[in-house]
Amino acid sequence: MTRICFLNPFGTDQFDDLVLETLRPYLRDGTTVESVHLDNCPRNIDYYLPKHLVETEVFKAVLAAEEDGFDAFVIGCCYDPGLTVAREITSMPVIGPLEASIGNVRPFGQRFSVVTDHRKAVPELEDLVRKYGAWPNCRSVRAIDWYVDDMVKDPAAVARDAAERCAAVMEEDDAEAIVLGCTIIAACYEKAQLEGLADIPPLPIVNPNVMAVKQAEMLADLAKVGQYRISRKGYYQQHAQHDPEEARDVLDNYLRSRAEA
Repeated sequence: MTRICFLNPFGTDQFDDLVLETLRPYLRDGTTVESVHLDNCPRNIDYYLPKHLVETEVFKAVLAAEEDGFDAFVIGCCYDPGLTVAREITSMPVIGPLEASIGNVRPFGQRFSVVTDHRKAVPELEDLVRKYGAWPNCRSVRAIDWYVDDMVKDPAAVARDAAERCAAVMEEDDAEAIVLGCTIIAACYEKAQLEGLADIPPLPIVNPNVMAVKQAEMLADLAKVGQYRISRKGYYQQHAQHDPEEARDVLDNYLRSRAEA
């Protein structure tokens, strides 16, 4: 049995059911995914200030999931908020949907574009594509101009707009595949596919939710047989390797104690 925690890093539960509904058909036997959301934080992370406020709550959720015995953790947003820090503070595999999609897009098409939700997200996703080393093969990062709070009101309309935009971007930019750079857009598109909406064509689109969960399954398997050996030499070096007492104080004073309050 593999337990995966899929965190919707928003201060609302309105996306939980949609994400689970569009993930369950693709889980292998023996995998369970629990979709959770955050409390006491902004409803969305479209802007940098709420994003940073949310990240602290993400870290608390990671520690709680580890204590609860989850085998892997997905930060369910394509900003991959708090991903590096989360990997620093836990040995449980932690997956960012954009990183997972960028790292696995090549089998779908060598040159790809990213289609995200709105224009504010474009430069940050461009930076993340560069960070993940895939910029030479990325043709563009484009947007369909939907905000997450509006998407749940009409998922079919989001799916239609996403499909139309993805097809246009592939044509205009000579991209061979598309990474949907928003987990909620991806869920809306997947819902339309599952419901068989005739005007939603099956395109070479990488769904970051599915990609993240499949990577979570793989890394959880590797961890169970001792093959997930995250390096603690540099990038993911843990604070406790340098100063155990200071590291414990930081966790207790700023994460664990506040999580219990």
